[in-house]
Amino acid sequence: MVNLRKFIEKINSAGKFTPVIRFGEPMSRHTTFKVGGKADAWIRPGKEIFPAYAAKLLKAAGEEDIPVFILGSGANIVVSDKGIRGIVLDTGAYRGVGKREEITTAESEKPRFSVSVLSGTSVDGLTSRLAERGLSGLEFLSGMPGTVGGAVWMNARCYEKSVSDTLLETEILDEEFKRIKIPFNAEDFSYKKSPFQTRNVLILSARFAVQFGLQADIRRENECRRLDRTEKGHYRYPSAGSAFKNNHDFGSPTGKIIDMLGLRGLSSGGAQVAPWHGNIIINTGNATATDIRNLMNEIARRVKELRGFDLESEILFVGDWE
Repeated sequence: MVNLRKFIEKINSAGKFTPVIRFGEPMSRHTTFKVGGKADAWIRPGKEIFPAYAAKLLKAAGEEDIPVFILGSGANIVVSDKGIRGIVLDTGAYRGVGKREEITTAESEKPRFSVSVLSGTSVDGLTSRLAERGLSGLEFLSGMPGTVGGAVWMNARCYEKSVSDTLLETEILDEEFKRIKIPFNAEDFSYKKSPFQTRNVLILSARFAVQFGLQADIRRENECRRLDRTEKGHYRYPSAGSAFKNNHDFGSPTGKIIDMLGLRGLSSGGAQVAPWHGNIIINTGNATATDIRNLMNEIARRVKELRGFDLESEILFVGDWE
């Protein structure tokens, strides 16, 4: 690999704004699981320069065969204890919610609106911002950790609703490092699947459908969702929420299947199946990424052996696992 310091210095040499750059950055600082080794280089460009800087960085890195990992809030990943080779491009400073825009409708229909949201925006923060404006439609995401870019990439789902239910358009840096807008196509999305999972692109923003509502009602719904997550123990320990995807062919939610097999409380090192929920794995305080991965493998092995089901991980294992 080329000298990363010299490579990044060259990328920054002609720039007006310098991003935040750290070498040997512990990824445990940037994931909800609070585990993970060091990134060779971690870069967070400011909002003003993010799209142009990202395009320049990704293009140059591709030419030099330097891997680049796109980081949101680290809410659905486990980074290897050995860390991440190459560059971590952090989207956290690229946040903001655009103005409400009216969507053309028939005269007989109620007015519909949309808002465009930058990819680094906190999902939970977005729901609060919309509530302040009296805009409804995304309350089901309240309390969810993660960024808008990550939620679109994963087609995040909870409370029987998915991001794709409200998504109108996604702006990306495509494979040629050009900014383009992709209109929503329902055929491209399914349960926790999006077309961006199979493309080497960077999500820049997303436009969602919203409608007017009473502020008090929207805030009440937001708080109801946050309270439900709290009562389910999502915030008691570092975790990534659901560890495995649900599969309707199994007849029961994954968490219930794990419960029925008596696996609550099962542990590997500092990682443990939450004593209160079968599909949440927690860091009890000193877990390593390897502990988490070993525990998930053991759960999947037992479910396969005892029930015949192949569990699919919802958590992404990234970095140097060799």
